[in-house]
Formats: sequence, structure tokens, C-alpha cells
Amino acid sequence: MYRRRPIWWGCLAALVASAGLVEADRASSQESKPTNAPRPPSRPASLQKPASAPAIIPLEDKPVSATEGSGCVRMLAGIPGNRVRPIAPAPKLEAEGCRVVDPVVVDALAVRTAAGPGQVRLVPPPTLSCELARAVSLWLDSGLQPLARGTFGRELTALRVGGGHECRRRNRQASGALSEHATGQALDIFAFELGEEKQGGAVVVVERPKGLEQSRFLDGVRQSACGAFMTVLGPGADAAHANHLHVDIQQRRAASSRFCQ
Repeated sequence: MYRRRPIWWGCLAALVASAGLVEADRASSQESKPTNAPRPPSRPASLQKPASAPAIIPLEDKPVSATEGSGCVRMLAGIPGNRVRPIAPAPKLEAEGCRVVDPVVVDALAVRTAAGPGQVRLVPPPTLSCELARAVSLWLDSGLQPLARGTFGRELTALRVGGGHECRRRNRQASGALSEHATGQALDIFAFELGEEKQGGAVVVVERPKGLEQSRFLDGVRQSACGAFMTVLGPGADAAHANHLHVDIQQRRAASSRFCQ
């Protein structure tokens, strides 16, 4: 008489068959492997071994081997026409906070003129942070030079400046916050020289413009400076800035914030 097999018997048989198939596939795979697989060519003896990868140093433990903006100095010095001399930071600070990052002495900055490459001299050469020198360079080339040419038909040839790096407080007060000049982030401009003096060049003095043409030029100078720098102060702002235009790149509360008077 036929005896009905239990349900688990079929499951057991299926497992046994599956195991047999796996073993068969494994054996087939091993047999199909080539016994003499080609090897990559050996490294030529003439080639040096690759240098070992540098050790990974945690960010907080990285040694500071260069000043912050050293790439800025290389960039400025690499532009033909720029006369910029990097100098070593003062070994001893006159007061806490009077530190200039990447200090440079700026003799002249390159600009594009109608006749080709040109220069704008800074007289006397101020000591500035490299970042400010770069901001002034861009402003001269893209803002002031076209403005001078459009207003007077002459090229801007020099800025009469003062108040580069100077360790002091704002407006030369005895107390209060340090001036942006203390970190080399500010520059004071007293006059603009146009054309060559031997060829009847003109001088526009910030404190005493001559006529409507020069007054409008100074208005345009201030407006363009307000877009190029974080703070711009000049005649009319206060008594301390009655005879010059002060520009600086000191970061304000917001990156998009500007103070222009």
C-alpha cells in the first residue's frame, strides 16, 4: 500500500539537489581558470620608485610654514609691470593687533592704457597687506584708469598717498579701536596725477579740486571705490578725512556690507 511522504521530505530533497548544483558550478569555475594568465610587465629599472605618500596630518596639528596669502604675493609679483617688494613682518609688534599679513612695499601697479601696458606709481611707496595691494591693483585697472581717460583724455600715472601700515588707533585717538592702518588693510589717497608732468600733466587734489571737471572726477572716484573696498571715507565724512580719501578692505559684519561716505 502506498504511503504518503511527509511535506518536509520534499524540502530536504530540494536542499540536497541545490547543494549538488553549487558544488558542480564551483568545480566548473575552477576548471575554466587559465593556468598561465599573463602578468603585467615589470617596472623598468631605469624608473625611480614612486615617492612614498606623505603622512596625513590632522587639520588641527598641521604646522604653519607660510603666511596666509603667500599665493597673493606670488600672483602680484608675477604680473609684468607691477613693482611690488615683499618684506619680512616686524619681529616685534608695537602693540597687540598691529600685524600685517604678507606685507609688501608697492612702488607701482600695472594698468592697461590706450597705448598698451602702463603703470601707476604710488608716491611715496606705502607698505600694505598684499590683499589690499591686490584690491588697489584691480581698482586702478578696471575703475580709475578708464575714468581718468574718459574725463580728461589722459592716463592716470600716479597716486599721492600716505597712511599705509601704521600702528595707531582710529583717527589717531589715544583710546579706542585700532585703525585699519594697523594691519596694513587701509590706504589714504591725497591726489591723482594725470599724464606726464613734462607734457603738461594735471594733478587733482582731493581736498581742493579745480573746477567742475575735477569735482565730477572725484565724485566718480569715490563711487567706484565704494564698489571696490569695504569702507570709503573722504571730504564731508568727518574732520579726520577732510583732505584725503580713505579706502580699506577690513571685513564688516556682512561680506556684502559697505560703508561709503
